[in-house]
Amino acid sequence: MGNRGMEELIPLVNRLQDALSTAGHDCSLRLPQIAVVGGQSTGKSSVLESFVGRDFLPRGSGIVTRRPLILQLLHCNAGEYGEFFHCSRKKFKDFNEIRKEIEAETQRLTGSNKCISPVPINLRIHSPHVLNLTLVDLPGITKVPVGDQPADIEYQIRDMIMQYICKANCLILAVTPANTDLANSDALKLAKDVDPQGLRTIGVITKLDLMDKGTDAREILENRLHPLRRGYIGVVNRSQKDIDGKKDIKAALLAEQKFFLTHPAYKHMAERLGTPYLQRILNQQLTNHIRDSLPAFRNHLQSQLSAVSKQAEEHRQSSPDNPTRRTKILLQSVNSLASDFTELIEGSGENVDTTCLSGGARINKIFHERFPKELIKIESDETKLRQEINYAIRNIHGVRTGLFTPDLAFEAIVKKQITNLKDPCIKFIDMVSQELMTTLYRCISKLSSFPKLHNETERIVTAEIQRQESICRDQVLLLIDIQLAYINTKHEDFVGFTTVQQAFNQNKKLVVGIAGNQVVRKGWLTINNIRIMKGGAREYWFILTAESLSWFKDDEEKEKKYMLSLDDLKFKDVEKGFMSTKYVFAIFNTESRNVYKDYKSLELACNTQEELDSWKASLLQAGVYPEKVTVDEHGNGASENLRDPQLERQVETIRSLVDSYMCIIYKTVKDSMPKTIMHLMIKSVKEFIKSELLAQLYALGESSALMDESPEHRQHREEVFRKHAALTDALAVIGTISTSTCSTPVTLPVDTSGVEPSRRTISANSVTVGKTAVCNHAPSVPRGSSQSKATARLSRGGLHTNQPRRAPPPVPRFFPAHRIPFLNLSVQPYASFSYSSFLSISNIENEGTS
Repeated sequence: MGNRGMEELIPLVNRLQDALSTAGHDCSLRLPQIAVVGGQSTGKSSVLESFVGRDFLPRGSGIVTRRPLILQLLHCNAGEYGEFFHCSRKKFKDFNEIRKEIEAETQRLTGSNKCISPVPINLRIHSPHVLNLTLVDLPGITKVPVGDQPADIEYQIRDMIMQYICKANCLILAVTPANTDLANSDALKLAKDVDPQGLRTIGVITKLDLMDKGTDAREILENRLHPLRRGYIGVVNRSQKDIDGKKDIKAALLAEQKFFLTHPAYKHMAERLGTPYLQRILNQQLTNHIRDSLPAFRNHLQSQLSAVSKQAEEHRQSSPDNPTRRTKILLQSVNSLASDFTELIEGSGENVDTTCLSGGARINKIFHERFPKELIKIESDETKLRQEINYAIRNIHGVRTGLFTPDLAFEAIVKKQITNLKDPCIKFIDMVSQELMTTLYRCISKLSSFPKLHNETERIVTAEIQRQESICRDQVLLLIDIQLAYINTKHEDFVGFTTVQQAFNQNKKLVVGIAGNQVVRKGWLTINNIRIMKGGAREYWFILTAESLSWFKDDEEKEKKYMLSLDDLKFKDVEKGFMSTKYVFAIFNTESRNVYKDYKSLELACNTQEELDSWKASLLQAGVYPEKVTVDEHGNGASENLRDPQLERQVETIRSLVDSYMCIIYKTVKDSMPKTIMHLMIKSVKEFIKSELLAQLYALGESSALMDESPEHRQHREEVFRKHAALTDALAVIGTISTSTCSTPVTLPVDTSGVEPSRRTISANSVTVGKTAVCNHAPSVPRGSSQSKATARLSRGGLHTNQPRRAPPPVPRFFPAHRIPFLNLSVQPYASFSYSSFLSISNIENEGTS
């Protein structure tokens, strides 16, 4: 990255951040940061203060940094001050006040003890003495809790650190003191966990001046011990004595420079050590990292802009400021409402809801599932029906003993059954009406931008739905009264008395409305009374028809276990066991024969009471009746198995006739009810919205006032326009970044096999790479001088000297360019050299310095 690019990129990024803040984007999580990671008292805070050149961070023993500090350094010539995001528009020119504010803001969330919080403190420092950087100071890694810290404080801190360094766009500054074993560095271990390739990790070695005499960190700084792809940079911070003595940071930086220039182990690499060099490297790495992140970030913003542009265009088209546009918007809104309502009712291939049923689909479910289920509840109360027939027959006979089955009992029971249809039919209408209201609410939600229009439309359409509901209810009740007015026993589907009598005379079971092989019900049941020695209770797949009850191994119905004829079968309830959660009923033979193998009864268990009632209703429909009819407290009704055979015969006759006639009624009602509701309610409401709603809205006499915007919608419209402008500006800034900055290509291995011999001689401090000369301004070495041994020739294999080769040192294949003593390539994060290249450079440098 060229100097001009480094100077201009960060201000442009700040413009980008401001634009995105206006747009409501949290771009701080997307743009790169440098996270400072290390153990307690490793010198993290001193490194940050050295970058700023000021004392502004809290000091003390133990854990001092207890909340993440996001520190943004901005180079400017307009003065030196700090700004906190939580203290907007307040400039802190006294850095002691900045320290106090950090301490106060930390204690506000964590208290005065040693607790921690993941909520960051955001600080922006403007100064002419800093380079543009964004760093995150994180709490030091600790092992043992102190004060009121929780027992898992170590894991809390690690989790907090991981939240930052696990992001792919975060550079990791791993701080490790030189007087500890590098293999035990917590910072490097955490960095390796999230960055195993070392692409984002920069090592910082502190406290080089505190190492024991006779030891140094040369192998670490030369990247030969635990190498990193970005290498290590050594710094010397102020000691605690210097801090207590208020030693100036500028003086500390001069002392740091003197230390490296005079130390025998570090003087040959002094220009690549120290805080200023670390600042430049971090600035360059951050700048390069930002540039690498911009393409994906641009794509994200473009997708956001595309969505926002569509909203902005819709708002421009629907702006109600123009009276002529208000009329147009009103017409469009009503037409859109009619279209949306019709599509939801009739169904449409566009904008299909894949999460749940809605509109017409829910009404269809009411037509064909919920309404028939309500009718079944009436049909399935077999006990009550038989009791009513018994009472009707006996009350019609009075004191006499009837020899024939009275047809008046049949008519009385049928009329009562037809009358019972009124409640489920009215409930049916209410369910459809509710669904129409739900569909209406869903459609008019788009009118929420105009509260008066929304409210008036809801009121008018709701009144129309209620009016049509009342008309439909009257019509349905009329249809039921028509059925009550005349009992048509000549209907072609009615079995008649003769057929029933013949069935009884031939001792046949009569199942009305069901063919012999027609399936009445399928489902899982558990055979409950099989002894453990024979396998115990097991669940099977049962199929009930009008003639038999069969069960299979599973619902694939391939392996049939048994088929039981329904002749002479009845069922009875079985009490639940003490520990049982099942609902049980039993099937038995009225002539005391075995029902299944050597079992007198077959106990079948369901999981719920609803399943039990449903199976009982299905058995009744198939002609299997309960064991007894319930009698009242006065002794009315029949006792077990209807002791009077003649009365039992009459009850069975009328029950069969009622079943036959009610089967006709149920078919008629199931067919006519949906048609009636569809015509009188659904179709009428659709036509009303399409044809009459607009006229009624105009009839209110305040059509212009209907289009008054809500404050929320006006604010939302302004936010959309502001967001659109901010995103447009942000993309323009990214374009400026792309065109106003330049990058330096990575240095490649040099091939100068075609260069003339007279031009192959290079100085100890200069090398020509392509057309770019990298030099630190040292004089060249003349041919034939005492330093001619340092003369190198360039070839495909790299740089070679006339010296005998030494064994190659243990350096990585990809050696950081800024760690090579001879080449001043600090603008490049990486360079690829062969071992011979490094060896020849080392030879030249060593001989030159000797």
